Amino acid sequence: MTPEEMLARLLYRDGLMLVIDKPAGFAVHRGPKGGESLDDHFDALRFGLPRAPALAHRLDRDTTGCLVLGRHRKALALLGKLFKQGKIGKTYWAVVEGMPAAEEGRIDIPLGKLDEQRGWWMKPDPHGAPAVTTWKVMGRGSGLTWLALEPLTGRTHQLRVHCAEMGWPILGDNIYGRAPRVGGPALHLHSREIVVPISKNRPPVKTTAPVPAHMREMLSACGWTGEEVSKASP
Repeated sequence: MTPEEMLARLLYRDGLMLVIDKPAGFAVHRGPKGGESLDDHFDALRFGLPRAPALAHRLDRDTTGCLVLGRHRKALALLGKLFKQGKIGKTYWAVVEGMPAAEEGRIDIPLGKLDEQRGWWMKPDPHGAPAVTTWKVMGRGSGLTWLALEPLTGRTHQLRVHCAEMGWPILGDNIYGRAPRVGGPALHLHSREIVVPISKNRPPVKTTAPVPAHMREMLSACGWTGEEVSKASP
């Protein structure tokens, strides 16, 4: 990724934080096996500060959309506190395989690690960490449903495991869903909107990420009209 390509992904900027539109196929940070990651390119987002911004949270390699960065240590500490306290609103769009019977609902399924060898892979575990997701049907297509998902907790792979456990896995999920390990569709999970109460004296910052190209066809099949909204407010 060139510095210009990274700059083109900037959705919001102020003195404390940035929000970028994460592309699919990029790990947000370098894993134990090494390789290129998104934070290798954050130097392009310094905007005059002595250090590059850093991740305030994570998204999966194949998840797209709103990713929050703190611009300095004090900002990162504040953002970390807000995420930990559940004060940051997160809305994801997903296309799932199957048809939820209701129009909205709440999933309350604790999660634990599948096993130590699988690293980040998770499983339902009654003795695991609490994990809660609310969901709402945005549209339906032929065997597919467009959902808005709001994770009320921030567990690894939470939305993917929760949707799979409900019987409607996310399209393109090659770990918990029906997609083949290789050669299947891309993961249809997008961090659509994030709401951050970064300042006590101003309304929360609400940022929206545009729908990625690989999700447009299936979202349209579920009723999405292709309308987009402004990047950030206020």
